[in-house]
Amino acid sequence: MSTELLTPYEKGNLNQTTTWSECIAWYEDLARRFPDVLRFEKVGVSDAGVPIHAGVVSGDGVFDVEAIKRAGRPVFFNNNGIHPGEPEGVDGCMALVRDFCLQPERLAALGRTVFLFVPLYNVDGAFNRADTSRVNQDGPELFGFRGNSRHLDLNRDFVKCDTLTAQVFNRLFTTWDPDVMVDTHTSNGADYSYTMTLIHTQPDKLGGGLGEFLRSEMLPAMYADMERRGWPTCPYVNPVQDSPDHGIADFLETARFSTGYAALHHTIGFMPETHMLKPFKDRYESMRALVETALEFTVANAGRIQALRRAAREEGRTRGEWPVRWKMDADNPSSFRFKGYEAKYKKSVIGDYTRLYYDRSSPWERDIAWYNRFPVDVSVPAPQAYVVPQQWREAIERLQLNGVQMERVESDRVQRVAYYHVLSVLSRPSAYEGHLFHDEVKLDRRIGQVQLRAGDYIVPLDQDRARYAVETLEPLAHDSFFRWGFFNSVLEKKEHYSDYVFEDTAEALLREEPQLAAKFAEWKAENPGLITSQEAVLDFIYANCERYREPEWNRYPVFMIER
Repeated sequence: MSTELLTPYEKGNLNQTTTWSECIAWYEDLARRFPDVLRFEKVGVSDAGVPIHAGVVSGDGVFDVEAIKRAGRPVFFNNNGIHPGEPEGVDGCMALVRDFCLQPERLAALGRTVFLFVPLYNVDGAFNRADTSRVNQDGPELFGFRGNSRHLDLNRDFVKCDTLTAQVFNRLFTTWDPDVMVDTHTSNGADYSYTMTLIHTQPDKLGGGLGEFLRSEMLPAMYADMERRGWPTCPYVNPVQDSPDHGIADFLETARFSTGYAALHHTIGFMPETHMLKPFKDRYESMRALVETALEFTVANAGRIQALRRAAREEGRTRGEWPVRWKMDADNPSSFRFKGYEAKYKKSVIGDYTRLYYDRSSPWERDIAWYNRFPVDVSVPAPQAYVVPQQWREAIERLQLNGVQMERVESDRVQRVAYYHVLSVLSRPSAYEGHLFHDEVKLDRRIGQVQLRAGDYIVPLDQDRARYAVETLEPLAHDSFFRWGFFNSVLEKKEHYSDYVFEDTAEALLREEPQLAAKFAEWKAENPGLITSQEAVLDFIYANCERYREPEWNRYPVFMIER
């Protein structure tokens, strides 16, 4: 092989990762040399103004996405460098794409499948290079930083899309609609013998025939193939207590994460996590093996995967209810044959406490509990359609980015709808990825009439993108727009009262509104300690009376047209 086609990783001491500039220049040169194999181009710009690129490898020189989709060709997507401090996928993808160009038999093995890739997703973080931000990691010598230029973690941004980078990704993903995705990472956590661990789309959450196919066929085949390649792989080590000895649990990757986002599009997603304590060379080689394993299975089983995806979308058009939350079954674990190190404890030398450590001189292999079942925890009735008033443009823009079909209301009209009244929210005490995320939400479902305006959006569920619409617009969903704070202004009452004036008004309201009087009597019985507080008493009457009610206050502003 010409030294010109070696990657920066291969040219070095196998403990270095490419810079952004080297990476892009290398791919551009490769695309010029092999125009019938590789197309490589800019697909957007990051928040810091840095170009974001994507590439396509095709065995027959067809690169146009519309032509590829019309022909029903399978698409495999490899995303790299979302956390530039975890770069083995970046370097491994470069070598794999180069080998497609140089090895005709490898290219031919793709068949009709198209290999789509993003070489380095978090381009902003790639420029923030050092050797200090990954405190527990063994190499490479220099690497990028987890946060982007806005100090946001892009693997928490797929649904809320605060960043231009995530918006580029949403557009690219929706346009290509991949059948399988691998998003490459490095893990922190416990110590054990495995170099490669694997997060996958949680099969129960993926649901239906597609989820069962992933659980019973694809995952076992991939684990067996990784063993054959010399890289035994285990599920992501997510201990239910302090060490794997007590069992591990599947990671419930909600829609903020890449694989959870992919599930909204009925795409099977993998997030391989190499072990940070293993040498970079081993992490690189195991990551390349994992990507090839997933790719080869996809090529061999593409027809079935595509059929299962079509079936999932068709089911979504007519289903009577939608699951929006899942919860681990703590009572019925499976088991996994795990190779670990003895977890031990000793007195810390820097503080007055006992610390955990792993004794590598005491390896063990035994079955441990594997909590890999996540039954539905919350379901909601499926409406015929949602109504998103046009003023909530942040939600509308994200629906559009993801190809959700919407219709505009043609003229003003009064519409009977179901809607949610927000009873309470409990938010995180500090900012999380730029938002005060609502951890707990309590709602009351009501029926009423609302005024729709010409230009408001109707979102029917008789469409392929129904799942994305449901899991973003239903407020109880794990990563709904509401939980990320898109509609926070409705949680504030806009008018108030002067107590010395409202005191007399409140007395009249209790006489004139029997329902209010009954509610007030019940409130007093439940809160005897508050009856001495003028503020508490008047607040209750003001908030619950009909005359001065603000209909928009605590009314979730996305409505449901029932079937």
